[in-house]
Amino acid sequence: MNRLQDTLDVMLADAQTGTVRTAFTETDNAWIEQFNQLRFLNGGKDILWESERSGWTQLYLMPRDGGVPRPLTSGEFDVLGVERVDTIGKWVYYIASPDNPTQRYLYRINYAKRGPAERITPTTEPGVHTYDMSPSGRYAVHVYSRFGVPPTTSLVSLPDNHMIRPLIDNAALKAKVAALRLGATEFRQVDIGGGIKLNAWFIKPPNFDSTARYPVLFYVYGGPGSQTVTDAWGGQNYLWYQMLAQRGYIVASVDNRGTGARGRAWRKLIYRQMGVIETQDQAAAARAVGRLPYVDSTRIGIWGWSYGGFMTLNTLTQAPDVYRMGIAVAPVTHWKYYDTIYTERYNGLPQDNAAGYDKGSPLTYAKNLKGRLLIVHGSGDDNVHFQNTEAMINALVAADRPFSLMVYPNRNHSISGGTTRQHLYTLLTRFVEENLPAGAGTGARAALP
Repeated sequence: MNRLQDTLDVMLADAQTGTVRTAFTETDNAWIEQFNQLRFLNGGKDILWESERSGWTQLYLMPRDGGVPRPLTSGEFDVLGVERVDTIGKWVYYIASPDNPTQRYLYRINYAKRGPAERITPTTEPGVHTYDMSPSGRYAVHVYSRFGVPPTTSLVSLPDNHMIRPLIDNAALKAKVAALRLGATEFRQVDIGGGIKLNAWFIKPPNFDSTARYPVLFYVYGGPGSQTVTDAWGGQNYLWYQMLAQRGYIVASVDNRGTGARGRAWRKLIYRQMGVIETQDQAAAARAVGRLPYVDSTRIGIWGWSYGGFMTLNTLTQAPDVYRMGIAVAPVTHWKYYDTIYTERYNGLPQDNAAGYDKGSPLTYAKNLKGRLLIVHGSGDDNVHFQNTEAMINALVAADRPFSLMVYPNRNHSISGGTTRQHLYTLLTRFVEENLPAGAGTGARAALP
């Protein structure tokens, strides 16, 4: 693969002679996704390959000696991973969700008979399913969860997906969650105009009153190929969001363009302009949600971690009239500070795209900040280096914009260890409650003290 990551040569080498030739080449005018599950099939005549050449991530049989690639899977959906290749029965097992990109199911297709794909996961269990398959393919460790429903881990037989026995049923955790005063959750699409509908989930207060007006806190990540809107157990963040809902907040998350499972064009629209389209989409979604009759548009906040911190800073500074407050944890602030293989894949080389790097950077827009901002970072972060936050601090100081800062000494990107997480989420909760007050909304923005 070249440094721009837009051309990938798949090469065959003779281990005895050292002779090397190119079997086939993948190119893209944006970037090539790496496929690490290549297999030789049909006696070595074909190579199992994953490609976006149709506009969707699908599986192909690539002739080893040249020729036309043969599609193994097809349709307007993305194959989300190969789980196993059975060279005896000639099956390829893969994860996909053709009808709902927020979910995950196991399928298989026979690469010799080339018949229709078979769904292995029962249709009676909507949600997210993962499988760790045994070498023989007869068994798998199956993990299943839904949004707000803790996972169940079981041993199953394949291909019937019959449960042999539960391994971890999480009964105690499920009972504790069920005993909580939970707010209603829903998945929906947010229409931001231009035919663009963004997947989203919402958690409403347990005593939700459609005639009242509530503040909304958005959770954002938004990075390339990612998803926050999946029908899976949300872990500690889900429980924190339910606590905020109990205190009078609507909590929501939206997947902007550039995120995963919705095809190549959706993902790669962000090429050479990371932080531009994503920010526009998030702000447009917040405006659309703000028009709902039970939402107070003057009390909208946003928070995120890592790429989500980058997005939080961008939304606050590029759409300052939309958000009352935001929390940026471990944020990237300019892609010149991040690692090359990730950054250059999506943004190109900095010497060739300086304008694109600057256009998507919150440093460029620091002077526009109006809402209350908290930046949190671990000084020992070896992923998103603390240098990013220092640059944002300098930009905000130069623009004379007020903000709050919390530094956790020598903590890494996860900001964890000991009681650190408890301290962090207590801090986040206090900042939300002080700067995005809950209670009956009047529709008029209260003056910031």
